[in-house]
Amino acid sequence: MRVFEAVVAHRSVTAAAAALGLAPSSVTEQIRTLEHGLGTELFDRAPRGLALTPAGERLRPWSRRLLDQAEQARREVVAARAQLRLGALDTIAATHLPTVLARLAERRPDLEISLHTGTTRDGLLDGVAAGALEAALILDAAGPLGGLGFSLPPAPLDHLDLQDVPLALVAAPTHPLARATTLTPEDLTGQRLLVNTPACSFHLAGERLLGHHLARVPTGGIPVTRACAEQGLGLALLPDAAVHDRLTTGTLVRLPLTPPPPPLHLRLVWRADRTPTPALHQALHAATP
Repeated sequence: MRVFEAVVAHRSVTAAAAALGLAPSSVTEQIRTLEHGLGTELFDRAPRGLALTPAGERLRPWSRRLLDQAEQARREVVAARAQLRLGALDTIAATHLPTVLARLAERRPDLEISLHTGTTRDGLLDGVAAGALEAALILDAAGPLGGLGFSLPPAPLDHLDLQDVPLALVAAPTHPLARATTLTPEDLTGQRLLVNTPACSFHLAGERLLGHHLARVPTGGIPVTRACAEQGLGLALLPDAAVHDRLTTGTLVRLPLTPPPPPLHLRLVWRADRTPTPALHQALHAATP
């Protein structure tokens, strides 16, 4: 059933195998075994991917119910501790994850947390969609999930906003704009913005806030981008927590952008169509402030 759900979510044996950590041949074999046992085909095989047959559509809600009941039965039989497989982006693991973990430890000391950090948002969301993770921590803009501009996997997801993540547009104190008293995005025309990959949350936030008035200069992750900004190589839009010490010591200055950068939101994401066990439901809400 877990393999079936992964193939439904990804519409591809290869992608489902990657999300589950299995070989594609193993995924294919398990789907064929399931179809043989039921005496009907569950997927239409087409060049553009796998699509559910009418029989597959009828199995879909039963699949989730059976998996939930099996997990509840396993935990009751072995008296296992409630477990939360939690994914988090590497970019926020050091600055924001400890607070969430401390909150969970205080409110749910019985909870066993299995932590999985990743470099890509897509990988974490795919893990949630495939059932490999119960939940994941990501950054997003206010409003509906994915409002920052990233795509979502083909599975229903729900979320809770845990906290704001303030942003700062910073530069070296020797930068020509460092002494400005007010700046608009148009005032930044022709300047260089130091960025990570286009999928990075801070890169996407810069696209929404600053548009295309600035030249983008690829640098890397937060530490590299921050160091390049300190050397006067350009501007950087980074989380306050990552530049607070540099602003205090004066190796970076905050540029007075008007309007100021809106904060991102630290969001806890899980599958909306999964009926969580009581312990898991409590764990998800225990992570909120």
